[in-house]
Amino acid sequence: MTIVDDLKQALGDIVLTGAAVGERHRSDASLTGRDLPKAVIRPTSSEEIATALRLCNENNQSIVVQGGLTGLAGGANAGSDAVVISLERFTGIEEIDPQAGTMTVRAGTPLEVAQRAAEDAGFLLPIDLGARGTCQIGGNLATNAGGIRVLRYGVTRDNVLGLEVVLANGTVISALNKMIKNNTGYDLRQYFIGSEGTLGVITRAVLRLRPLPVGRLTALCALDSYDNVVAFLTRCQRHLPGLSAFEAMWQHYFRFNAEANRQKLFDDVPPFAVIVEQDLLGDHSERDAFEAFLGEALEDGIIFDALIAQSEKESRSFWSVREGHAMDQLLPALMNLDISLPIGEIGRFAVECGEALSARFPAAHVSFFGHVADSNLHIAFSEPDSDAETSHVVDEIVYEIVRRYKGSISAEHGIGTLKRDFLDHSRSPAELELMRRIKQALDPNGILNPGKVI
Repeated sequence: MTIVDDLKQALGDIVLTGAAVGERHRSDASLTGRDLPKAVIRPTSSEEIATALRLCNENNQSIVVQGGLTGLAGGANAGSDAVVISLERFTGIEEIDPQAGTMTVRAGTPLEVAQRAAEDAGFLLPIDLGARGTCQIGGNLATNAGGIRVLRYGVTRDNVLGLEVVLANGTVISALNKMIKNNTGYDLRQYFIGSEGTLGVITRAVLRLRPLPVGRLTALCALDSYDNVVAFLTRCQRHLPGLSAFEAMWQHYFRFNAEANRQKLFDDVPPFAVIVEQDLLGDHSERDAFEAFLGEALEDGIIFDALIAQSEKESRSFWSVREGHAMDQLLPALMNLDISLPIGEIGRFAVECGEALSARFPAAHVSFFGHVADSNLHIAFSEPDSDAETSHVVDEIVYEIVRRYKGSISAEHGIGTLKRDFLDHSRSPAELELMRRIKQALDPNGILNPGKVI
């Protein structure tokens, strides 16, 4: 009997093979996966996941976990020799505890479903990404996703209190802690958050909820330099107590997406456009204070124009430019590079990086956008005749400049396979060796997402 036969005998019809394995299991959103896995398991319980891992571990069978497949680093690509565990059926909100301010949720639950459940209970789930409708909680945790609310609420790991994880040998570690303070030895959850499925399979999580804002104020501001972007950020952090988002777009990125959406937001396209968003706490004077704050920034020359959303529809129109979904349809072979740099260096880096990419690929689209307040910058790159070699050259150019600026080659997308060969640009040999030792301790047979991260 083969391992697939063993899995079918133990788990029944939740094991799919042959034509039943859908095309969506070939690749994550990077579109770099080439092969379908030999089998896909669609569990509905932690016990089924544990059984699958135990059998695969005993047979040295590699396992790749797939969630919403919105990742951009190749981390969920399986290959023809792997068995996939798809968490698409392991969904649901198990509990919302209003006293503790927590939500217990299964790993396959789409982020937007969890967000809406929190709102219905009068809470905010602060984890928020552009792919909210498709990405899953387990994948958010496995990659330590960042997103647009990091400025106020932190990255994903900052919003996780407890985890249930299945180890490579099938052992279930259930530590669904609800307490904010719990100083009892090693913080085991942090081994798995951001590990990209290489150390264990996250099955459940206890997420921290926050009070639901009564509303949000959103402004789109025009600025003439990156120095003023930083100065404006400092002002926002000092004077807007509910500041929850600060998103910067360089001119080329803003122009491309506004034109794609058929939006004319300013008379002339500014060198920089920034979305500022403030959570409302219920005081009617907050809007007046927000408008006065923007007025002072205008008078002082920090910004030179500002649009304040008068409705949720207008706010969404600002965000539609920032989220840039039109780029996926209009730009062939779009690459979205995700890096992190000291805030004060981002402007210089963007100039140097843009010049280097344009010199090597004169016909390419190169544009920049980012969260800035959390040091995160994204680079949109598209070259008409792009191939695998193009992608590798782009990576070499960008990550070598990142290395010189002492930045990180991944701010929030993870490492997967696409950034693995460049990990030493951001991590020391001693750190990489420690990662390998942790991997060996938790997955001695190397079955969990092999070839990813390290």
